Amino acid sequence: MDILGALRLAPSPPALAGAAPPATPARSSVHFHLANAGAAALVAASLLVADPSLAFIGGGPYGKQVTRGQDLTGKDFSGQTLVKQDFKTSILRQANFKGANLLGASFFDADLTSADLSDADLRGTDFSLANLSKANLTNANLEGALVTGNTSFKGANITGADFTDVPLRDDQREYLCKIADGLCAY
Repeated sequence: MDILGALRLAPSPPALAGAAPPATPARSSVHFHLANAGAAALVAASLLVADPSLAFIGGGPYGKQVTRGQDLTGKDFSGQTLVKQDFKTSILRQANFKGANLLGASFFDADLTSADLSDADLRGTDFSLANLSKANLTNANLEGALVTGNTSFKGANITGADFTDVPLRDDQREYLCKIADGLCAY
C-alpha cells in the first residue's frame, strides 16, 4: 500500500506453523497507523526547516517557487528568467533582480524598497501600488509596464531606464522627469 507516494507499508510476517491464527486486520491496521504517523512526522519536520520562499515546488504558470505574499528580503534573483512570475504583495526589500527577465511579472502591491532591478527586462510588468522607493532601475526596460495607483519611485535611480508607453499619473511623470538624466517627453 502506498503512503504519500514514497513510503510503502510492509506486509505482516507470515504466521508460524502451529501458532494461533493472527488477528490480521488489527495487526495491519496498527502497521498502517504507525506508518501514517511516521509519514506525518516526516512531513512536519521537513516543513520546519524549509525556506519560506521554497514553500511549494510545483510548477504552474509562475514557475517552481511560490513568490506571492512572501517575505523575500535580500533574496538573489539576479540573471534569472522569471517570466510572468507572481510577486504580488511580497516583501522584496534589497532583493537582487539585476539582469533578470521579468517580462509580464506582477509586483502588484509589493515592497521593492532598495531592490536592484538594474538591467532587468521589465516590459509589461505590473507595478501597481508597488513601493519602488530607492530602487535601482538603472538601464531597466519598463516599456509598457503598469504603474497605476500609488506606485512610489521616491529616491529611485532611473538612469538609462526606458519608460516608453508606461501610463504615469501627472505627479509621477513630473517627479520622474525631475530626476531623469535623459529625454523626458510628455
